[in-house]
Amino acid sequence: MGPVRRPKAARTTRPADELDMHNPDGVRLQKVMASAGVASRRVCEEMILDGRVEVDGTIVRELGVRVVPSEVSIHVDGMRLQLNEDLKYYVFNKPRGVISTMEDPEGRPSIGNFLKNKNKNERLFHVGRLDAETEGLLLLTNDGELTNRLTHPSYEVPKTYYVQVRGPMGPGIGAQMKEGIELEDGISKVDSFKLIDSTPGHILVEVVLHSGKNRVVRRLFDAVGHPVERLVRTQIGPIRLNDQRQGSIRVLGRQEVGHLLASVGL
Repeated sequence: MGPVRRPKAARTTRPADELDMHNPDGVRLQKVMASAGVASRRVCEEMILDGRVEVDGTIVRELGVRVVPSEVSIHVDGMRLQLNEDLKYYVFNKPRGVISTMEDPEGRPSIGNFLKNKNKNERLFHVGRLDAETEGLLLLTNDGELTNRLTHPSYEVPKTYYVQVRGPMGPGIGAQMKEGIELEDGISKVDSFKLIDSTPGHILVEVVLHSGKNRVVRRLFDAVGHPVERLVRTQIGPIRLNDQRQGSIRVLGRQEVGHLLASVGL
């Protein structure tokens, strides 16, 4: 059986200037989409004609529509575009020994030491924390609403970690962690537990969990008798670290931002 293809929506004959969101002083919709990094302007035009674009909840199939980006909500295939250019989104690959604050009065290495001059004037929040010895993905943004949602337990954003511990590891520990382990602040568990690599005396495990409790990964592995030797966060929700160089800060792509906002209902 071949792939199921989404049928093209029927064209509407309603003129663009009769649509509520049309603003003759605005920018053509396909240009706004292209500027937001969706695709080339030509491909954006095809998306509009195919009925894949919504403006303020209304499907638009006319190429003459003009909008004011700051006044409308645009969705492509159900994913909202981030059109506010004042909002910034970065991924920082935090090295070991760096503390999760923008600056430190005691002079310890902090996030601010890795910001370039152009970023130092931006008021950025770090989303969540990583303890000093933990490495990996830390989101930086000035989007306060996104920060609140990503750190609020009701949204249960999954986080992925690589955990190196001493081996060998006895059978059943993964199942035990998925079932739940009693810690001093209640029961905690992982969503998934996967053995990634094994060398003499050491094993590498990937765990996914949505708990935001302080040092929860380290405490879980302590509880099963395998203290963490090295801990790296590789993913938050849809955002991956991939092969980003340690200590570097990169700008999130437009599609990454869209997926991240969608993951917390924005």
